[in-house]
Amino acid sequence: MATFISVPLKKSSEVDLVKPLSKFVTASYPAAEEQGEYLRAVEELNKLRKNALGRPLDKHESSLEIILRYYDQLCAVEPKFPFSENQLCLTFTWKDAFDKGSLFSGSAKLALASLGYEKTCVLFNVAALASQIAAEQNLDNDEGLKAAAKFYQLASGAFGHIKDTVLSALNREPTGDISPETVGALSLIMLAQAQEVFFLKATSDKMKDAVIAKLANQAADFFGDAFKQCQYKDNLSKHQYLTGSLKHTAFLCYFYFQEVLPVLAAKHCIMQANAELHQSILAKQKKRFGEEIARLQHAAELVKTVASRYDEYVSVKDLSDKINRALTAAKKDNDFIYHDRVPEVKDLDHIGKAALVKATAITPPLSQKFTDLFEKMVPMAVQQSMSIYNQRKAETVNRLVGTMREATNLCNGVLASLNLPAALEDLSGDSIPQSIAEKARSIVQQGGLQSIEQLIKDLPELLTRNREILDESLKMLDDEETTDNELRTKFNQRWSRTPSGDLYKPLRTEGANFRNILDKAVQADQVVKDRYNTHCDMITLLCKPENELNAAIPSANPTRTLQGSEVVNVLRSQLAQLDEIKKERETLEGEIKAVTFDMCTTFLTALAQDGAINEEQLSLAQLDQLYSAYNQRVQASLRSQEELLGQVQTSHQEFSSLKQSNTEANQREEVLKKLAAAHDSYVEISSNLREGTKFYNDLTEILLKFQNKCSDIVFARKTERDELLKELQQSIAREPSAPSFNVPAYQSTPAAPAGGPTPAPRSVFVQQPQQPQPPKPQPPARPPPPTFTPQAAATNPTTTPPTGAPSNNPPPVAPPTQAQGPPYPTYQGYPGYSHFPMGYNPYAYGQYNMPPYMPYQGTPGQGGYPGAPPVGQPYPGYPQQPPQQQPYYPQQ
Repeated sequence: MATFISVPLKKSSEVDLVKPLSKFVTASYPAAEEQGEYLRAVEELNKLRKNALGRPLDKHESSLEIILRYYDQLCAVEPKFPFSENQLCLTFTWKDAFDKGSLFSGSAKLALASLGYEKTCVLFNVAALASQIAAEQNLDNDEGLKAAAKFYQLASGAFGHIKDTVLSALNREPTGDISPETVGALSLIMLAQAQEVFFLKATSDKMKDAVIAKLANQAADFFGDAFKQCQYKDNLSKHQYLTGSLKHTAFLCYFYFQEVLPVLAAKHCIMQANAELHQSILAKQKKRFGEEIARLQHAAELVKTVASRYDEYVSVKDLSDKINRALTAAKKDNDFIYHDRVPEVKDLDHIGKAALVKATAITPPLSQKFTDLFEKMVPMAVQQSMSIYNQRKAETVNRLVGTMREATNLCNGVLASLNLPAALEDLSGDSIPQSIAEKARSIVQQGGLQSIEQLIKDLPELLTRNREILDESLKMLDDEETTDNELRTKFNQRWSRTPSGDLYKPLRTEGANFRNILDKAVQADQVVKDRYNTHCDMITLLCKPENELNAAIPSANPTRTLQGSEVVNVLRSQLAQLDEIKKERETLEGEIKAVTFDMCTTFLTALAQDGAINEEQLSLAQLDQLYSAYNQRVQASLRSQEELLGQVQTSHQEFSSLKQSNTEANQREEVLKKLAAAHDSYVEISSNLREGTKFYNDLTEILLKFQNKCSDIVFARKTERDELLKELQQSIAREPSAPSFNVPAYQSTPAAPAGGPTPAPRSVFVQQPQQPQPPKPQPPARPPPPTFTPQAAATNPTTTPPTGAPSNNPPPVAPPTQAQGPPYPTYQGYPGYSHFPMGYNPYAYGQYNMPPYMPYQGTPGQGGYPGAPPVGQPYPGYPQQPPQQQPYYPQQ
């Protein structure tokens, strides 16, 4: 099942960006320095387009990076140039992606003077190339699986983004390949294939069958949705209102999806079959043998359908064999052993789903190496006007937001002084207050005590890992510095390189800084742990079931008299209205902060039309237009709060006069306050621990870079040390080991040296030429290592001793022509081995009163060596009497 769907690239005609953009730059930016910079940027933009669209691209990530850079540059340059038909007109021509060309019908293309059209088509190529790169990945290793999943999700996100923006970007009916229906179907296909890759990854990792079944079932759903969408697109291509080039491109899409539909249908069945297969394994583990057989039968039917209808697209032989083997074994076991009833497929429980993929959000910049070529493209007048405008805007936003926050703080202070809403949370005296119950559920949903304990448990491991990296980095420096100091002490002035201690000072300072950071982090961790220990009991109580939590809270019955009273209901209604006002303010604050307006275009237009910018007039008019409605909403919120607070104070006086207080009520109120505080502490502790985990993980990356830096410099120092040490050793070897002196005359003899040279002594003395020192006599050659027991041979009195040299010495040979370095010299005869005495046979057992050879006793039931003779008989080819005048090894 290696068939993956990819999308062909769109092709664009060449467009000259230099002339129109340069003309606009020359007219808008009279400064020579800026103008030259922007003209160079225009040239770079033109080259970037040619690299991205003007040549064939390899199915590699580097090619995708080029297209992403061009797309990011288009997004960045769009608000800086007035691209339109009546100002800066650039016509972009693109061919349909599914057009394979025809001799008679020509090619399907569309030309528009719209930068949005260019962006849409470039983003289409981003998605198409990503799909091709993903299809080329090797799915037999983790790197290939991860890359394929990433690129399929990127392709899905890009197609989805085109679906959402193409109509507004073009302001007309698009061609068939970039129509919302087409790119929507392609987005679903890419997402389904990404899910399929996750299924393959889970299968290769041998994850649990329940997980794999859910992944496969989700992939089947995705392929089913894509199949339906393609059928919908198939129907759209036949609509009558499509005419001309649009109808042509629609039919091109129709033919493309006719090729894709069988693959989608096959993969839908295959994924569903895989889900049933792994779910059957789960059923077998739960001893539901009838369900196992039903699911395997359903899987076999699905695979059979694929094999009969879509065999030319997808091969399912391996999967079919696997399912059939499992089905045969399951039926056999059930027929003979379990006799479990096999249910109908419709009666089986639905398999769960697990979607691990998500379309990548298209938020420029998409390229990791993107640098805006026109980053500084703002004239000085516009830049100053924008700076003042931003100050005015910030003041307006801060004034509105500050007014609302002050009102909210005032409201909270008044309620706190009245002990509200805590006084209303518990009137029954024997049930859990609603707010406490909600807090308990919130803690349980966030993982409860276990999540915090796990985070606390992970912190020491992360800390230890960081400490180990830092210690290992500094240890490398210490070891190298120690070696350097030892060699410096040994060679003194000859060790002329820079001391390691001086060279490592910046690194040691950086390392000390890291250690200080870790020490402070440990202190911060301890503060969090102490706070956790303080509130641990109450957090544990909040994690308990509702009945245990209710039992742990003291009851206070006297407050029951206030249940259902009109005062309580009025207070609750007023507090609810106040809470609603607070929520509206939070929403309003977000809306105020999110207000944006491209004032730069307004200033640029004013500058181009009038030659000057009246910043105050333009800014105040625009800000009043943007924030006048928000200002009215803020004032209305303040008035509503003021009226409600007055009503709350009046109602609270009546409530206080009715409420009774006693010891039990005070204890209950104290426990409820602790529970509320525990919830707040839990939220803060969780946040702190997650921040700590992120801190340690981020620090790990920094420390690894520090470790690499230390490793690189230590490696360089070791290389330098080895070279210097080698040079010093060679220099020392060339020097004499002792001072020269004259040898007395009586110690020298005129006899000439005989034989070969002798080995050099440890110390060399300078001799006088006229009085050479007599050579030492040649020592006898060393014998080879013994291979027999001499004592056994000596105890045989009947054996005639061999003539010549003794048996423990080899025959004398001519002295070698050079000094004998090896401990065992090479002798005549068989190369590399020495002679034993003539007539000696080391394998003749018994001739020297040696005990007879004991044959090998094999293990009972085990055959002997294939070439061995019968027991008690010698090996053929080995004589039992010592041969006369034969060498130990045959001569060659």
